[in-house]
Amino acid sequence: MKSINRVSILGHVVADPQIKSTKSGKSVLSFAIATNNEWLDQEGTLKKSADFHRIVAWEKLAEICAKHLRKGTPVMVEGRLTNRAYEGNDKVMHYVTEVVLNDVHLFKYERDHQSIQSQELAEEAKELVAA
Repeated sequence: MKSINRVSILGHVVADPQIKSTKSGKSVLSFAIATNNEWLDQEGTLKKSADFHRIVAWEKLAEICAKHLRKGTPVMVEGRLTNRAYEGNDKVMHYVTEVVLNDVHLFKYERDHQSIQSQELAEEAKELVAA
């Protein structure tokens, strides 16, 4: 049986992403995206909450994201869910679920509140696909 592991998230970047290099020299970038939830409780009062999603980008896509993403940037990411574990300095195992980025869509807001894809990012994405 074939399996599918695909996720799309539309939200806002929580903090300025920081790009790093692995020991082998690969670029890696981690950042978080916030998504908002709204619902009415039993009394009809509007309730709000936010979820925070960890995102990881590698190599050329990491470099593109580092160049264009800033705190508050509206963005749609597509990728696959992955789980990993590591032992922290506190000698306790920590478990993390992340989205490994396959594609990113950067948006900017115009006065009429329509969102449009960043032309510069679209051109860089075409270069990435062509490579």
